[in-house]
Amino acid sequence: MCGIHLIWGKGANRAAVQRLVDASHHRGPDQSAIYSPWTGLWIGVNRLEVLHPGVDASQPFWAPDGKSLLIFNGEIYNFERLRSLLRKMGVEFSTGSDTEVLLHYLRHFGQEGLKKLEGMFALIYIDLIAKSVLVAMDRNGEKPLYYAQSQDTLMISSELRGIAGLHDFTPDWEQVKHYFYFRTVLPGKSLFRGIRAWKPGRHSLIFSHHTFRWDTLPLPKGPEGMPSQAVFRDLLEDAVLRQFRADVPVGMLLSGGADSSLLYSLWYQKTGTQLPAYTIQLEPKYRAKYADADAAIRLTKQVPADHRLVYVDQGVFFDNWEDYLRSVDLPIGDSAGFLTWMIGKTAKAETRVLISGAGADELWGGYQRHAAFGRYMEQQAFWGKWAGLLGRFPFGRAWKKYMGGIAPDPNQTFLNFSALQNPPADMRADYSRIFNPKLPEYKRMLDFDRQVYLVQDVLKIHDNALMAHGVEGRSPYLDASLLGLWHRVEDPALLSGKPWIKNMLRENGLAWVADRRKFGFGLPLKEWLAGKNTFSTRVFDSLRSFDQSHGDHFSQLIRQTLKKPEQQAKTNFLALYNLFLLAEWVKLHRL
Repeated sequence: MCGIHLIWGKGANRAAVQRLVDASHHRGPDQSAIYSPWTGLWIGVNRLEVLHPGVDASQPFWAPDGKSLLIFNGEIYNFERLRSLLRKMGVEFSTGSDTEVLLHYLRHFGQEGLKKLEGMFALIYIDLIAKSVLVAMDRNGEKPLYYAQSQDTLMISSELRGIAGLHDFTPDWEQVKHYFYFRTVLPGKSLFRGIRAWKPGRHSLIFSHHTFRWDTLPLPKGPEGMPSQAVFRDLLEDAVLRQFRADVPVGMLLSGGADSSLLYSLWYQKTGTQLPAYTIQLEPKYRAKYADADAAIRLTKQVPADHRLVYVDQGVFFDNWEDYLRSVDLPIGDSAGFLTWMIGKTAKAETRVLISGAGADELWGGYQRHAAFGRYMEQQAFWGKWAGLLGRFPFGRAWKKYMGGIAPDPNQTFLNFSALQNPPADMRADYSRIFNPKLPEYKRMLDFDRQVYLVQDVLKIHDNALMAHGVEGRSPYLDASLLGLWHRVEDPALLSGKPWIKNMLRENGLAWVADRRKFGFGLPLKEWLAGKNTFSTRVFDSLRSFDQSHGDHFSQLIRQTLKKPEQQAKTNFLALYNLFLLAEWVKLHRL
């Protein structure tokens, strides 16, 4: 896990690339370097040592003949298989690192070699003879990249903040509208005009000029034969053994829910090795509703772990808020970001890698919106006819959101279910192109979540919050083999409610975990915003101040939320926290 950086063109110099490296020191505190392969091109790297610690695997990693080099962020999980192939071709190795394997694989196979990589990565490979640069990101977008391109300069970095600090980029206030409805900016965008996010699975080969030629990595092929529970089990067990491997201490983000519990139980079943496991513990008065810690405690009595409870209340929140805010590269409207950051802060003392269950819900239909969409598709005509009338019944917030989200078009219906509020018509075109019309309707919605919510929210938080503490996050459910299997599953019943995951839990004696009611990972925002207390006072004051200082940039609906937040605390508590985070981040950066 590292940070990688590049500047090419008029703005390329030692001082500029050093600023990018310095801005990402937390991503790779073990080693850093800058280098200029030729005039007008500078690169930089921060290294976090996970495989083969020590100077032998320092970056940039050079080919023995000195004709090419690599800077690389992430892990290649099939590096041993690739190394075996390269050895048969006569390649000799001096380290046990995946970085060396990746360098030689790209030397021999070029950009075609990207198709065989299984892992999470962002990489920059430089051929000094051809004067070419290959830039690539993994298919899932687990390791981010940002770039800014002008007529005379190209900048690339693992984090937004470094690029934003080099030039006077103006805020893109239009993105606040997307953030308000979907928790994140529009895919491919950032909160600064001129700085864009590299899209997952994209790679570009750049020659002596800095013009992009985009290509997309093909999706991995699934295993032979019909998809089945047995195939899923074998692939997941293999993914666990591959992704839990490191030359530094590994730990577990343990929520007590189905996904992380299954991963840890498989690890312990296969190895008998206890690992540190970290769970958020809230104040006693909220634990009946937010019961993750109780479930995790019960699990670790059945599956031994070195369990750590990370306590969070309003006092802990504000004691850490300023530090957390400074670590935020790009605001994501999800309080899971703060909780993940708190776990990373605690875990860094004894681990360098944390495993999570990220990706299981998006791929295998684990969210409430997936169940709601399934109900809608089963009786689309009925709901289309009667939703307006039924929505008038006072059955609570979830009922009103479901009825109010139903539309004649399935894509629009899912957009409504996904957003905090139904997005306006002028936003739909921005998202409609993401839906893959070749997929059946239910899987199309999961694929939308895979491309948008997973990348923009879950994985961005995973990377940013953990790397703030120099801790690598890994997600075995996103292993290339499992993604390939997912692409071959067509039966909606296998893609709804995570049946294979829950069946495996039952087989392992953890039926009670499989049967637990799912509850989202986040702060008790509704409870904290109820009544007058330190949290609600700070949030409401910050929102009203944000309206006064920046309200002219926002829509009337957003301004209404900012002006009178108390009136929306019971129903729009998620939006209030999201805008609070944005307001405090904007204030910190003086935008």
